Amino acid sequence: MSLQLDNVTLSVRGETYIDNACLTLEPGSFNVLLGHTLAGKTTLMRLMAGLDMPDRGTVRLGGRDMTHVPVRQRNVSMVYQQFINYPTLTVFDNIASPLKQAKVSRQEIARRVEETAEMLGIQHLLGRYPQELSGGQQQRTAMARALVKDADLVLFDEPLVNLDYKLREALRVEMRKLFESRHTIAVYATTEPAEALALGGTTTLLHQGRIVQSGPSDEVYRHPCNREAASLFGEPPINLMSMTIQGDECRIADLRQPRPDVWRSLPAGEYQVGIRPHHWSLQPLDEPAFRLPVVVRVAEISGSETFLHLSHDRIDLVAHLIGIHEFDVDQALEMQVACRQLFVFEPDGDLVLSPSSPRPTLASV
Repeated sequence: MSLQLDNVTLSVRGETYIDNACLTLEPGSFNVLLGHTLAGKTTLMRLMAGLDMPDRGTVRLGGRDMTHVPVRQRNVSMVYQQFINYPTLTVFDNIASPLKQAKVSRQEIARRVEETAEMLGIQHLLGRYPQELSGGQQQRTAMARALVKDADLVLFDEPLVNLDYKLREALRVEMRKLFESRHTIAVYATTEPAEALALGGTTTLLHQGRIVQSGPSDEVYRHPCNREAASLFGEPPINLMSMTIQGDECRIADLRQPRPDVWRSLPAGEYQVGIRPHHWSLQPLDEPAFRLPVVVRVAEISGSETFLHLSHDRIDLVAHLIGIHEFDVDQALEMQVACRQLFVFEPDGDLVLSPSSPRPTLASV
């Protein structure tokens, strides 16, 4: 059964937390809520679950109006950032707790607990207590307790944020597989664009309580509806520069160059161009490219990547380079980007032209 939000709005003490949210989530779908801290992700999930009631609008599940139905009367599960397990219960009893509350038979409880534990690779831990588990095992236990109910709606509020990198990667893969054969609606909140792409499914961008865009994750990334969506779905955020097109010439920032063929369809006028940090290159490109002299402000090396913080005529920019690159502060460089990889936005922020690039990967966010 689908979940539908129609013009859902929530205000607290005069401050709008969720503003006119409209969203439809289909059964069997995996849905990511992506936005900065305090964007409204947790609040929106609480409204979906029935933990909070909206001031206006309706929440429907399977066509039934659930707007004012309390959470106890809904078939909903939720997993939080913290490892919320009952310390005095074994892993088996932690997972079984919602089934016992629902008065499911002992045989059915045993079958479903063992089946769910096996899916999450913790069947050998059923006799242990939470304090005997690692962080990843504790979170798997919390996830198993949410999944064992076969809920209509399962909500994940940044459940992997407290785990180390390898555990997060492993659990992301497992989560996608867990929901491939289920008719449950899964909703996963995150602040990380790379995580949204890794999880796949659909992504809904939230900013200050408003839904900015929603759709298949890679499509939202490649074709953001506006400048705001492009900035939200990328880390570091997209670089923005002013552009004027006139005749056969275009001016980006203070630099003039011939108008490339990929922009022939654009009318003369004022625009903004957006450049993803990973599209910058230090090497000459054998295709129409925009070249920009810059000065290095900071070279930040992170593992096998380098984030260059640059400036051009008081414009701050960021470049994401694969590999370890060392530069001096105030060193002069010339950065290049293929014209076909530039986003073009109207002055009001609406998207005019998307890059013609392959499907994004984690390294390209």
